[in-house]
Amino acid sequence: MDILKSIKERLHGKITDANFEGANIVLYTDNENFFIEGEGKIKEIVDDIKKRVELRADQKILPSQEEVEKKIREIVPKEAEITEILFDFYRSIVLIEAKKPGMVIGKQGSILDEIKKTTLWTPQIQRSPAIKSKITESVREVLFAHNNYRRKFLNSIGKKIYEEWNPEKADIWVRLTFLGGARQVGRSCLLLQTPNSKVLLDCGIDVASTGSDKFPFFNVPEFDISQLDAVIISHAHLDHVGLLPYLYKMGYKGPVYMTAPSRDISALLALDFIGVAYKQASAPLFSSTDIKEMIKHSICLNYNEVTDVTPDVRVTFYNSGHVLGGAMIHLNIGNGAHNLLYAADYKYSKTRLLDPAIATFPRVETVITESTYGSKNDILPPRAKSEEEFIEAINKTINRGGKVLIPELGLGRAQESMLVIEDAIKSGKMKKVPVYIDGMIWDINAIHTAYPDFLSSKLKSEVFQDKNPFTSETFSRVGSPSERKEVVEGGPCIVLATSGMLVGGASVEYLREFAGNKNNSVIFVCYQGVGSLGRQIQEGITETKMIVDGKEERVEINLERYTIAGFTAHAGRNEIISFFNNMRPKPKRVIINHGEISKSLDLASALYKLNRIETNVPRSLETLRLK
Repeated sequence: MDILKSIKERLHGKITDANFEGANIVLYTDNENFFIEGEGKIKEIVDDIKKRVELRADQKILPSQEEVEKKIREIVPKEAEITEILFDFYRSIVLIEAKKPGMVIGKQGSILDEIKKTTLWTPQIQRSPAIKSKITESVREVLFAHNNYRRKFLNSIGKKIYEEWNPEKADIWVRLTFLGGARQVGRSCLLLQTPNSKVLLDCGIDVASTGSDKFPFFNVPEFDISQLDAVIISHAHLDHVGLLPYLYKMGYKGPVYMTAPSRDISALLALDFIGVAYKQASAPLFSSTDIKEMIKHSICLNYNEVTDVTPDVRVTFYNSGHVLGGAMIHLNIGNGAHNLLYAADYKYSKTRLLDPAIATFPRVETVITESTYGSKNDILPPRAKSEEEFIEAINKTINRGGKVLIPELGLGRAQESMLVIEDAIKSGKMKKVPVYIDGMIWDINAIHTAYPDFLSSKLKSEVFQDKNPFTSETFSRVGSPSERKEVVEGGPCIVLATSGMLVGGASVEYLREFAGNKNNSVIFVCYQGVGSLGRQIQEGITETKMIVDGKEERVEINLERYTIAGFTAHAGRNEIISFFNNMRPKPKRVIINHGEISKSLDLASALYKLNRIETNVPRSLETLRLK
């Protein structure tokens, strides 16, 4: 059945066009009265077909953009502080960016309704970031510059979803192939196959590896990029998204589903990845053109939003508690024939930055869980104790006139450290010393301020009340080599810099300068991949070799080293066990990945004994039949 034709017949004479926007349906009308008063009829159709349907005004009846902008500024109170108004003519949408979006929406949406009725444009609201974000602006520019292409692209996705599958004839089977991330932390990449669909879950690299296990296995018979229907990204760490632009370089033209923060951060990290390659005098894997293609083909979902991605696969994102915009991916396959939860990376306890992961789902038969900290020895200390150790290590270093280097993952870990430091200085637990932010952390902070709805309820409340810790005067940005030199030559200070595993970026440059002085210290607060310089220093090496200005240089490691285990954004052993104890409904099978071999096997054994359910620890290139 042609679903669009059926809707047009029901609304005979009132609809000029009907299109898909991915799995959603958009109707256009040139009847002004129907546009203003037709919501009741649209609701009846939604109730019948159980799909999202939106009514918009046809371009023929839209007033000019100049006229509409003037009208919006008259309707919206000045206190809302509108920062930008952008128009997507091809989709009849006006985007209003404001510092106080609630005042643009009005009580129960009253102001939005007035904008819609008086201008006939469909308003969408966005919060202005408290810190100006170049990457968020660039992402938006790409989307608006290609809005006509986007309209056609989204329509083609919808056609594929609705026209290619007959559920009555479906003989459903589900297979899962591990192209990366099995018995390894890094290059997460899973291929889900059904008789009708090929969907890639994550597409990462192993940032700590220099060998053949750095990239997913794409040279296998079942992976054919021309047959790939969709890519779904759990979050924006490089080990889950680092190779995504390369797919577009290879010719992929399909959709990639993720949250809006993940899209923006993925673009930022990909650009940084190119920069790091050039600094290391190696050819980057992809270009900025490929990153633009990734953005052009992105479809962003919020938490708890259900959407079809192929004719027989439906996805819902749930908060994973891991990083901003990080998601557990719930897949309803074959109209309920099988339900798979790809938990990806998650944190099952509250942090300063995020609320804990969700553990209640509509239906689940199979769960894929990480095991980064899955062994019986990975019992994380209480968060409060870890914070005390962290503050004590900093104080000890500062008191003896030293400098503190904290190598950070730019996403998640850095922001958590900043919140602890800001609170410690404010409460007097730590001296007020310069705190420098280097690498891409500042840009990622800006993205955090653009999407406060994804933050913990406490932090979101602070942002809304103009008590944003990310804009605190405690922190200073280092944005040039001369500023970096001032930090190196200056007095006691704290430096937060990427990368977190000391495999490139500003943190390595600071290490070279700080390493020889025993008064200085390095504090590891995130996972250090096997083979990374961070792991080697953690394990006690006393010297290393670095390339400086094209020449190899020997660097002595004399500084004090600390590892604060309890700060990780991953679930520790007890949290993973707790997650499965509290999970509703109980799964029939658990698949363990994203962990060193010993940790993965240890966790599998424990989950089997505790829950008496099937557990699997697949190897790379292994395929499991789920149904």
